[in-house]
Amino acid sequence: MAEEVRPYGDRRDDGAVQVSFTLPVGDGERAREAARMLMRQMGLEAPQVVFARDLGGDFTFVVGYGRCRHVVDLAAVRVTGVNAEVMDFKAVNRFARERLGRKVVVVGACTGSDAHTLGLDAILSMKGFAGDYGLERYPEFRVINLGSQVPNETLAGRAVEEAADAILVSQVVTMRDVHLANLSRLAEMLEAEGIRDRVVLICGGPRISHELAVELGYDAGFGPGTGPSMVASFIVQELDRRRQLRPVSQEG
Repeated sequence: MAEEVRPYGDRRDDGAVQVSFTLPVGDGERAREAARMLMRQMGLEAPQVVFARDLGGDFTFVVGYGRCRHVVDLAAVRVTGVNAEVMDFKAVNRFARERLGRKVVVVGACTGSDAHTLGLDAILSMKGFAGDYGLERYPEFRVINLGSQVPNETLAGRAVEEAADAILVSQVVTMRDVHLANLSRLAEMLEAEGIRDRVVLICGGPRISHELAVELGYDAGFGPGTGPSMVASFIVQELDRRRQLRPVSQEG
């Protein structure tokens, strides 16, 4: 049975949405009309420009409202996500201690030209994020945070040096899809060096999804709102899954 939904503004199913974008046109009525025309082409009915600001250099930032006539059938929605049970701080440490029997080594960095460490530190630093402790606080984890603007070669080399169980890559800079190229290069480098299968490879950032991460050759991807316990839970469960798949002759 179809369950169709559309955006909600003042009342259910009114289709009200807000959009914002920048046009390479100086501020004025010409820019506003161009914005309204563009919103109509987006499929928005009764488009309105409610805010416009001159950014200089013949650029205008626009905020507009309109009504979306499109609907989504919830029965057709398929969600792909990280396959792991989220455990709390104590449960993750207990799981690592009892199932893995050793400390989990994690190496993380913001790679390439990316200097934004907020997301990486939210996952790795002692204080964590929103009351969710970071991986540095986990007694069953050993964390090496390399910080920002780390070349892929440096991250891969340090992971080998530390015999890392997991590599975490944070990518915030996404202009011209630089994050996609950078993430792909790291995965390809690890594969070429023959160490890809030795580590749990994870990426995260504001424009990262699990589906995208898998396409790029990663084991998991985490987007906005991810807490440290979510990442820690995935790491220990993935390591345990691999341990169980390992031939008996390789144990120990």
